[in-house]
Amino acid sequence: MSHRYGVTRRKVATAALLATTLSLSLAACGGDDGESAKDKGSSNSAPAAPENSKPQDDGGDTVPDTSKTLATINGSNGFQFVVHEAVRDQGGFLTITGTLRNTSDKRVFAPIEWNGQENNVRRTGRSLAGMTLVDKAEKKRYYVLRDTEGFPLTTTGITAVGAGDDGISFFAQFPSPPDKTTQVDIQIPLMPTATIEIS
Repeated sequence: MSHRYGVTRRKVATAALLATTLSLSLAACGGDDGESAKDKGSSNSAPAAPENSKPQDDGGDTVPDTSKTLATINGSNGFQFVVHEAVRDQGGFLTITGTLRNTSDKRVFAPIEWNGQENNVRRTGRSLAGMTLVDKAEKKRYYVLRDTEGFPLTTTGITAVGAGDDGISFFAQFPSPPDKTTQVDIQIPLMPTATIEIS
């Protein structure tokens, strides 16, 4: 009888120890995941977004105000860029936001030329890192900014846009031209050039 009682106590103690270890392990993993997510959220890196995803408003002006239209750029392949805003901020940046649409009757794929030519931006997959701004008055060209790891500060993961889709919101961040510059030309590879007003 005492032998069975001792075995039962050992089983209970072992079960309690396993339950405690498991709960501590889960708590540690959960805490670590939270920290990882927090670190990722605070990073300046621009991770590749899923196909047809829209950039989220994480506190910055990356979601366009679609009530405004600064320019509509139509490409021969059915792509249409509608530029909604070009806004300076106090940090010395200029953020372009807009909507990318497909005006054709079939699914169209983003050309690789939009990525730009640098090796660093190629790591992100499809993006708008090849977009540039030209200040004709100052005779300067501005490129999409990169973060400390070389990733472009622009929408990534643009692979294709289906016919009839609502469109994909996009953003691209540049160094801000001088305050006296009120207009710049926006150039997207394989698309016509358009002039936009800076607000």
